[in-house]
Amino acid sequence: MAVPKRRVSKTRAAKRRTHYKVTLPMPVKDSDGTWKMPHRVNKTTGEYKN
Repeated sequence: MAVPKRRVSKTRAAKRRTHYKVTLPMPVKDSDGTWKMPHRVNKTTGEYKN
């Protein structure tokens, strides 16, 4: 089993974690002009992907 030889510094750990960020899903404009979340059914028309 791998065990770290030395303690990882706070700076080094923070540098490694810079890539773990949460991105918010972007709403898209549907064919009828309403905004909806991607890969979801349009609530007004009930359509999915035109």
